[in-house]
Amino acid sequence: MTSKTAIKVDIISDVVCPWCYIGKRRLEKAIEQVADKYDIELEYHPFELNPGMPQAGVDQREYLSNKFGGEERYEQITEHTTSVAAAEGLHFDFSKQRVSPNTRNMHAVIQLAKAEGKQLLATEAFFKAYFTNGVDLSKKENILAVAVNAGLNKEKVEACLEDEKAKAQIAVAEKEMQKLGITGVPFYIINNKYGVSGAQLPETFVKAFEEVSLKIVAVGEACDVDGKEC
Repeated sequence: MTSKTAIKVDIISDVVCPWCYIGKRRLEKAIEQVADKYDIELEYHPFELNPGMPQAGVDQREYLSNKFGGEERYEQITEHTTSVAAAEGLHFDFSKQRVSPNTRNMHAVIQLAKAEGKQLLATEAFFKAYFTNGVDLSKKENILAVAVNAGLNKEKVEACLEDEKAKAQIAVAEKEMQKLGITGVPFYIINNKYGVSGAQLPETFVKAFEEVSLKIVAVGEACDVDGKEC
């Protein structure tokens, strides 16, 4: 029997980035297509689109309208991303989401989930809670509930949410990503040498797996700190 090629994909993303969730689904579809050839390991790394967001969050519609350049532009962008998400089997409902949260607590929990072997489950749970269910993720009790429902230990999550050192480590990790020149998400690093920027279609990921020995950068739709698209 021919052994499969091991591939590591490091994923830099933020919980409130719609293209990160869309990219997650597209990557998963790509992995399904090449499951007979590759053993692919995924690891999520933190990136805060707005690290200065107040802990209590802000009104989502107002915040994004100001960021995008008005309510009309807000409607255009959210309708577009909702449509693209639907094509990937995702249900986005921006009308349910009232609060744009500070995401550092969630990133800390996602890193805790890595140690528990449940990082992918936790990441999916937070994406779904925010984009589909409209959960207010500025509230620690809601973050706790989402994490526990994803299979994490309640006491460990509670401790993580109060652990300032764990949150400080998120900032350190983000600085390392910035040193690599990563300013927008999602961003994927395949085997430490192949960079893929944005929520690429599955075939782009498949090509990347096949050409993993080459250093090629693909650019697609993404969220960035100063951008006007999401």
